[in-house]
Amino acid sequence: MTDILSIIANPAKQAIDQSLLDRLIGAVKGANLTELGAGVAYDIGLSNAPGLDGLQQAARIAKDAGLDINLVARANRRKKLLIADMDSTIIEQECIDELAEFAGKRAEISDITERAMRGELDFEAALKERVAMLKGLDVGVLQETFEKRISLTPGAKTLVETMNAAGALTALVSGGFTFFTGRVAERTGFQFNQANELLVADGRLTGAPADPILGREAKEQALIRLAAERKIGLADTLAVGDGANDLLMLARAGLGVAFRAKPAVAEAAQARIDHGDLTALLYLQGIPQTEFAKE
Repeated sequence: MTDILSIIANPAKQAIDQSLLDRLIGAVKGANLTELGAGVAYDIGLSNAPGLDGLQQAARIAKDAGLDINLVARANRRKKLLIADMDSTIIEQECIDELAEFAGKRAEISDITERAMRGELDFEAALKERVAMLKGLDVGVLQETFEKRISLTPGAKTLVETMNAAGALTALVSGGFTFFTGRVAERTGFQFNQANELLVADGRLTGAPADPILGREAKEQALIRLAAERKIGLADTLAVGDGANDLLMLARAGLGVAFRAKPAVAEAAQARIDHGDLTALLYLQGIPQTEFAKE
């Protein structure tokens, strides 16, 4: 058997019962079933490549039930490197949009962020335009934003700590800002973090980021560099993100996962999670709930 149909629900709902599993197994003519998390995640082993009709039928069943289904390879399933986007992936917010509240520019900056993440705008130009609108903000708003406005996506800490415990390298790479990646990395356990730097003078934001601006190419390069440094083959890497600046990273990784992503990103990625939380990335690797790190 070369492929597995991964079935994952949102853990808060535990939406998978035996009747639903039987329908999915029948659709793809599955050979065996493995429970990874009761009511939450299952692997259906496939003895033959499922036909298009079977996959489409399974996709309809999953959609109606609010489940994530993905066809994943059995080989190199457990990854040795996790590289993740931060904003709207590891955390639930876009940091620059939260900062914009203090500048009275929430609507304008959020609109640019959304268009940039959909791939409609050049990332570097969009970042410069948004940061310029923050000029003059007291540097203290950075800490206030982190403490009062930033929350981890459910499952983030479990994902990172479980990968760490398994001996994987974990890296947080962002087109956002080092002030936040450093703190989010510390809170979740990421071993490495990379982002852009906001320039400050006399205790206030200057309205400019430091050069060079790190965008989609920098994320891909970070994946390649970190894998090479640890002598990890790219087939043994896992990347996750939601926006257009994650596309190169997702495409280069052994498994690229679009997490609650923009439509173009979800369509392009090898796997997509629309309903589950970040523990879904562990289930995609065949890691059972019994091996999850405790938060």
